[in-house]
Amino acid sequence: MDPKFEIASAPSLEQAAIPASAPERRRGRAEVREYPFKRGLDILLAATLLVGLLPVAIVIAGLIGFAGKPIFFRSQRVGRGGRPFAMYKFRTMETDAERRLENYLANNPQARFDYACRYKLRSDPRVTRLGLFLRQFSLDELPQLINVLKGEMSLVGPRPRLPREIADAGRYNARHFEAYYLCRPGMTGLWQVSGRADTDYHTRIRLDAIYVRQMSVLQDLAILARTIPVVLLGRGEY
Repeated sequence: MDPKFEIASAPSLEQAAIPASAPERRRGRAEVREYPFKRGLDILLAATLLVGLLPVAIVIAGLIGFAGKPIFFRSQRVGRGGRPFAMYKFRTMETDAERRLENYLANNPQARFDYACRYKLRSDPRVTRLGLFLRQFSLDELPQLINVLKGEMSLVGPRPRLPREIADAGRYNARHFEAYYLCRPGMTGLWQVSGRADTDYHTRIRLDAIYVRQMSVLQDLAILARTIPVVLLGRGEY
């Protein structure tokens, strides 16, 4: 296989399982928070978007491959019922991303504090120039349509969380983290249309919990409609 098309992966799914520090009672919780035809709506819209945006995806894949980097990246996330899955993205980071991050945080105490609190960096040394553009307009997330069709994600839902974020639930409002076990994570969601990365971490968690409590087809359609201008204008992402 051409190395440009090799999928670069994070640690194995076994390594990405729910950490032991997460409350045992949360594993495998009932999966009853989705309205009856949410899955059907996901399949219909995701398939339509995948076909319509295929030319864009091919161009992005070509640009990444031309730069000599693996095109796709698999990020290990926690899904419905606490099950881990591999979330697909177009690669936006350098291939030695972890080394760059470690060096950057080791020499920047404020950045280390911000990353520990937000799991994001405004000036991330790992992100490529093309990656900055893809992230600003959420184009790096197009491959997640495959996750939606596979049933691992929904078009609208709470943010797909990293295993280490679930392990750190005790640092925040652990009650809000229950939301991440009750439905599929989404490509977009309430916090993404309420400021995206400009919101603080506590607010993101609270908005995800609100979404799950109020989940309905009307709310999903409203969030999808609000996502369009947010993505097209590149608001609040870095």
